[in-house]
Amino acid sequence: MTVHSLHIFEWPLVLLCSVATIYAGIAAVAMPFFSKRTCARQPGWSSVSVLKPLCGIEPRLYENLVTFCEQAHPCFQLLFGVSSPVDPAIAVVRRLQAAYSHRDIELVVDSRVHGSNLKVSNLINMLERARHAIVVLADSDIAVKPDYLDTVTAPLADPDIGVVTCLYRAQSVGGFWPRVGALFINEWFAPSVRVAHAGGSRRFGFGATLALRRSTLEGIGGFEALKDCLADDYWLAEHARTLGFNTVLSPVMVDTDVIEPTFTTLWLREMRWLRTIRSVNPSGFAFLFITFTSPWLVIGSALLLGMSNGDGATAHPFMLLTLSTSTVTGVSARILLHARSARYSSSFWRDLPLVPLRDTLLALQWLSAAFGSHVVWRGARMPVVNRVTRPRTSIVEISDRG
Repeated sequence: MTVHSLHIFEWPLVLLCSVATIYAGIAAVAMPFFSKRTCARQPGWSSVSVLKPLCGIEPRLYENLVTFCEQAHPCFQLLFGVSSPVDPAIAVVRRLQAAYSHRDIELVVDSRVHGSNLKVSNLINMLERARHAIVVLADSDIAVKPDYLDTVTAPLADPDIGVVTCLYRAQSVGGFWPRVGALFINEWFAPSVRVAHAGGSRRFGFGATLALRRSTLEGIGGFEALKDCLADDYWLAEHARTLGFNTVLSPVMVDTDVIEPTFTTLWLREMRWLRTIRSVNPSGFAFLFITFTSPWLVIGSALLLGMSNGDGATAHPFMLLTLSTSTVTGVSARILLHARSARYSSSFWRDLPLVPLRDTLLALQWLSAAFGSHVVWRGARMPVVNRVTRPRTSIVEISDRG
């Protein structure tokens, strides 16, 4: 009986399969189960201006915006902004104003363009109407609990904290491809952030929520500093970190809708996300391949089968044990991650067969995202390169302003 000798290229594959399994296990543990529990209200409060840039209609736009109107916070202003006087989102805002006449709701219609990022142009126009010292930005497809504003603004009482941001969990609106898209967020993006956060990284900022003091925003040069950035949410928080402020990941997880009805629209959205990651963190992007669990499980299984050459040779005992353990553990960890990310028990079983497809598609997207210089966002073609204006104000100068 002979012992199978691994070719030199097989050794790194065995190592990578094991590392991918370890990552899957850490990601599964790092993700909390979905919960209906809300966070306790924090003591003290400040008046808040909430900026919601809008562009066009979405399937659940009214329902998502309603959740911002029903906040328990005692004093807040809601600013909705569009760039076109014929934008269909205007009718939704008018409906909100009628239904919540007791709320401070204002619509800003302003077509001025300040840079290549049209969302930031919208924010620049809206900020002129913001009245309060705390500013909260949130994307249009976000839904929140009534204690949301209380919770995300509370950390800003600490003068060392510059930005509070929130992770998000996805719910599919529609058919097959929205379900696949929701898995992208719930079972890859959010776990990746959790793992990085557990490892000490604070280099993030998400458009789902960015809460900061008006003085901090002014210190980084206002939204004008972001007008030509693709990753405006990331760079807003990064500018604040450059000034010496800390970024906090809120315990709140908001809800977001995945509505892309076709493979093409979903591909374009997820390619935008991946190329955005590439633009702000090239080294991190380069190592994302280790987070695609299912392809590594297939590779590990193929190596196990290949360890016997069919002539009575046996696999190397250590490698056989390593790969067997890695494969079984990897499958278990991936199922556990799926379970911890599932919104309901029914969605766990419904979407379990999609997990290998989701991981494989993600691997293909990663390969494609390594190339290309543009992304498509709401029908507009934008360059991947971020033209960043660095802040020149120090944290001391901001503190002196009060």
